[in-house]
Amino acid sequence: MIPEIGHFALILALLVAFVQGTFPIIGAARGNAAWMGLAKPAARAQFLLIVLAFFCLAYAFAAKDYSVLYVASNSNSQLPLQFRIAAVWGGHEGSLLLWALILSLWTVAVSFFSKHLPDDMRARILAVMGLISIGFLLFMLTVSNPFERLIPAAMDGRDLNPLLQDPGMIFHPPMLYMGYVGFSVAFAISIAALLGGQLDAAWARWSRPWTILAWVFLTTGIMAGSNWAYYELGWGGWWFWDAVENASFMPWLVGTALIHSLAVTEKRGSFKAWTVLLAICAFSLSLLGTFLVRSGVLTSVHAFATDPRRGLFILIFLVVVIGGSLALFAWRAPKIGRGGKFDVVSRESFLLANNVLLAVAAISVLLGTLYPLFLDALGGGKISVGPPYFDSVFVPLMAPAVFLMGVGPFARWKQAPLPELALRLRWALGVSVATAIVLPLILGQWTPMKGLGLFLAFWVIATTANLLYQRLFVTGKSWQTQVKAASRSWWGMVIAHLGIGIFVLGVTIVKSYESEIAVRMHPGDVAHLAGYDFTLNGVKEVKGANYSAARGEISVSRNGVQKTVLFPEKRLYTVTNMPMTEAGISPGILHDLYASLGEPLDDGAWSVRIYYKPLVEWIWIGCLMMAFGGLLALSDRRYRLQKRRAEAN
Repeated sequence: MIPEIGHFALILALLVAFVQGTFPIIGAARGNAAWMGLAKPAARAQFLLIVLAFFCLAYAFAAKDYSVLYVASNSNSQLPLQFRIAAVWGGHEGSLLLWALILSLWTVAVSFFSKHLPDDMRARILAVMGLISIGFLLFMLTVSNPFERLIPAAMDGRDLNPLLQDPGMIFHPPMLYMGYVGFSVAFAISIAALLGGQLDAAWARWSRPWTILAWVFLTTGIMAGSNWAYYELGWGGWWFWDAVENASFMPWLVGTALIHSLAVTEKRGSFKAWTVLLAICAFSLSLLGTFLVRSGVLTSVHAFATDPRRGLFILIFLVVVIGGSLALFAWRAPKIGRGGKFDVVSRESFLLANNVLLAVAAISVLLGTLYPLFLDALGGGKISVGPPYFDSVFVPLMAPAVFLMGVGPFARWKQAPLPELALRLRWALGVSVATAIVLPLILGQWTPMKGLGLFLAFWVIATTANLLYQRLFVTGKSWQTQVKAASRSWWGMVIAHLGIGIFVLGVTIVKSYESEIAVRMHPGDVAHLAGYDFTLNGVKEVKGANYSAARGEISVSRNGVQKTVLFPEKRLYTVTNMPMTEAGISPGILHDLYASLGEPLDDGAWSVRIYYKPLVEWIWIGCLMMAFGGLLALSDRRYRLQKRRAEAN
């Protein structure tokens, strides 16, 4: 009966979502307080019902109920408990239920933390989120039911995809979905503001903390996915320009632009129409990512193969949501005020230029992702758009965006005298240029791309350090006083920008100076790479819960001193008969040593691939710094005051 309870809970949740999505929005239009008042209890009831459905599905996995088709397709009696629970979102139907759960979580959070909003505004926001929820619940109940029965029940399950049997997959999808779905709040606030004609600084102030929080989750989710690919896929890559990776990266780019645009709208009243458009696009790209992953049009290590009915449903839903919101924008946009004026050289101009570059970069990624699909659909054959395209298009767009990141914080609002700006930035420019020229020559050979990457990294780091120095030591007050006086949002900006610099430095160094060798090794053989000696001590058979593996032991030494031991594995998952590579990695702040075990060769030899990855960990450290900067900005005093005022009322 547990699966039936879950199914019934989803049906009730759909009915409640219908009430939430219709009555409050009509009530707001008519000024009917009773109908507007339905929004909050409906949002909370829907959340409880979807939580109940989610726990019913999790119970079915934990109890190994193979009479449920989705459980039989994505689990097995040998699968460890933690992966049986993670398998809840390891396939198509369960990942949709997770999406619906997280959407209801964001909705119920808005219902609790929106006491400071006018009643009609809150009703419209919750109604828009309810309408989105209707789409996903209908999708599940019509063509993607996670509680569909299998009669007769299977004796055992087919097992979870071995790629997903990893601790990283327990945390990566929920984090990513929290970011994806979190942009629905900014979307709903923008649509509510368009409907109510309330596009002022207050609207931007309401939207900004929700947008930052979603961006933090998405940043963390993308970082976790990149790290998972690095150690799980076995060949040392951390970003593949995979279509599904792109599907998460595009909302991140537009979301980054949205955060900065909201700051201008809140402080100066400018960019109102542009900010609304960015909010619509950020969530639209999240929905597009859903279509790409779940429609079956992609082949990816992340994508779920599925039937055409599902793709058609999502496509129709996509057209309704994106088309409807853009039509509303086109109708209301002419009535949006222009906002404050500003000169060509001003902080507003730099932020606008950065926003445009981020948006164009997102469009370039979208084009590279969709072009092969359109070409295939038109009978032009299958092509693959890979790293050469993205590197040649994306890098030239992001280089000026990163440069402007260093300039923007020094510029004044409305008007920034160019000589003053040049004077404040001269030291940072000198340090960056000198480093970009000298460091590659010290490390080996100078090339334009190495020089550009190092210039941009040290430009961001140097300008941020200069900003800190001028804020703390040039004002005439003690630095302790200035540290306390600076807002948390300012400190969040500083840390996030430093994170970008650290990230760019890590990417530049690892792409410029990484090295690898593929060798044939017998036990006792030694391979040499980057000054290290790698000795294959031997390979032994080990048994896991649902796999057997050949585990290698590789001692790593330098100048006769042992540094570490790597344990790469070649696994065979017994249920699916699928081989997997588990890399042996010795992480370090300066470099990673990475080894993967290939196939056994004749006469007892093994194929072994060894990598030296300098500063690769800085990529993820930079991402964590960005996310921490966002959290710090989120804890700013003005947002805490909003909460206190709401509690007081």
